[in-house]
Amino acid sequence: MCETSYFSDFVVSSSGTIATSVGTLSMTGLSAGIIGLFVIAAFLFMVAKGTAKNKSIAVVYNVGMYICVVLAIVLGLSFREADEQVQPQGQAQMHSQPQLQASPDLHTVGVQDVIQASSYTYLNVKEGDNTFWMAIAKKDIKVGETISFAGGLEMKNFESKELQRTFETIYFVDRIVSGEPSAAASQQPAVMPHRMKSEIEKQEFSIEPAEGGITIGELFGNSDSYADKAVLIKGKVTKVNRAIMDRNWVHIQDGTSDSGKYDLTITTNEDVNVGEVVTFEGKITLNKDFGSGYSYEVIMEEARRKTE
Repeated sequence: MCETSYFSDFVVSSSGTIATSVGTLSMTGLSAGIIGLFVIAAFLFMVAKGTAKNKSIAVVYNVGMYICVVLAIVLGLSFREADEQVQPQGQAQMHSQPQLQASPDLHTVGVQDVIQASSYTYLNVKEGDNTFWMAIAKKDIKVGETISFAGGLEMKNFESKELQRTFETIYFVDRIVSGEPSAAASQQPAVMPHRMKSEIEKQEFSIEPAEGGITIGELFGNSDSYADKAVLIKGKVTKVNRAIMDRNWVHIQDGTSDSGKYDLTITTNEDVNVGEVVTFEGKITLNKDFGSGYSYEVIMEEARRKTE
């Protein structure tokens, strides 16, 4: 058998043995082992050619094969160890990332007192050594429960006419979850009735604008022209939230819209009811931000009801 034939058998046999021996290695380690195998095989083949006259090529072949297998395994294990040192670091970074993104304003409190009102639930809560009041959308909460929330709109000297009580400091919170944050992540939050991004559906009706007034569609379509100006708008009341921040929050529609915007929020001290057709005059404010995520692109403020 010629030397070239021995070399071919040597490569095939060695490759098969290595594939079996290092099958559990990482791809990086296996690749390094195979590269090492062929480098050493080429060297041994040259040695075999030089010593063919004095020694059996078969002996050189067998010895070389086992040397290659051992070296390939050693190389493979060394690269695998390097891979394993890098991988846990990457995994640690992946697991720690959500913690870095957690809200710095996240609170977990214990409920010490509960006062139920018509639209809101007032809670006296304790966080560490701090005790304070918060208000949420009406919800069945028991003394002793643990709740979590993020943010909140702080109000000073807030007077609740319904309770006939003034809170020195109170936080209006738009969503809470029961228990610790991790355990409560999948629960449905309680949402404040005056949450700024309203989910009120567009109602199908048509209301003629007030004399000298504009439509809601015109207001949203050309809001810059009406900024800081008093306008007259007529519409049907679709939602009312009373006595929030010393004012009533009224939503009206008139059947018109622009770019999917059809519901106008109005703050007023007037008392109106859902279903009434009313005319309001008030100042238009753009990009009004009350803090804690409560903001409006367009809002009518300090509105007064007009009679026709």
